[in-house]
Amino acid sequence: MDAFVFVSGRLCLDLAGTMLWRRSLRTELLDSPDDLRRWISAADILDDPGPVDSRALERVRRLREAVYLVAGNWPLGDHADAAVKDALAEVNEAARLPLPRRQIDESGRATRTGGVDEVLGAVGYDAVDLLSSPQFARMKECANDDCTRLFVDLSRSGARRWCGMAECGNRNKAAAFRKRHKQQSAG
Repeated sequence: MDAFVFVSGRLCLDLAGTMLWRRSLRTELLDSPDDLRRWISAADILDDPGPVDSRALERVRRLREAVYLVAGNWPLGDHADAAVKDALAEVNEAARLPLPRRQIDESGRATRTGGVDEVLGAVGYDAVDLLSSPQFARMKECANDDCTRLFVDLSRSGARRWCGMAECGNRNKAAAFRKRHKQQSAG
């Protein structure tokens, strides 16, 4: 079973979420080129990612970190440090790459083809789109103190707190339940 989850509401933030627990355990989900192939397939970017090597993995990881840094510091303002400006340049460079090629055959079957450039292009395009859209105002970091996953709160109320209920939301609910139960037992 893959550890990849797609709960962020945006492709670029789902890629950023492949590095978990950035403030503590720093858990890398893209450990190998094979992990990257599986993520590309799970993210539904390309029908067949083709060969993925360690250079491709490093390029995707570099964009992932750039997206996370820029999103966490957006808008940059006049006093952005060099690392954040470099990260913005990385995002913009990726956004200029080609997008996956889409075609449809006579039977109506659509295909998406490309390689790592097209994956980077799709993520970069999505990041630029998010940063320049009204949706950015609804971007949040998970309320779990240990979790660093970013997501766009698409709920009607705008009150979403957790990256996902299957992960942080259920953990928090279970902890709150145990705390209430312990207090009731002691009282």
